[in-house]
Amino acid sequence: MRTSLTTIILSLIITSCSVFGSLTSNTTIKPNDSFVLGNNEHGTFKVKLKNVSNHSLTLLMAPIEGGTHSPVMVKPNENVTVKAERNTALIIENKSDEEASVDLYVTGDTGLSMGYKK
Repeated sequence: MRTSLTTIILSLIITSCSVFGSLTSNTTIKPNDSFVLGNNEHGTFKVKLKNVSNHSLTLLMAPIEGGTHSPVMVKPNENVTVKAERNTALIIENKSDEEASVDLYVTGDTGLSMGYKK
């Protein structure tokens, strides 16, 4: 009984202190702007993204050391899943003259910076 209680308490402590979990967000991106997720040091993470806009968006991987790779075009109402490697940001580009919106479900390392860039 004592071992079970100790195991439960230890599990709760580890779970509550962990940066590994999940987050859900509906994110709005201004016209000709980008949303950057994970432009900091972090572990791997996975994003399930739904484009709830009326136009296509572009996803790019951007290692924090510089550069971009693996562009993906996401059509309106399309769902995609992308995995970001350690210390690599996900950039969501809105090259339209209209506001964009995406539903995000992020798992893995959720200690990620979030911001916008032109």
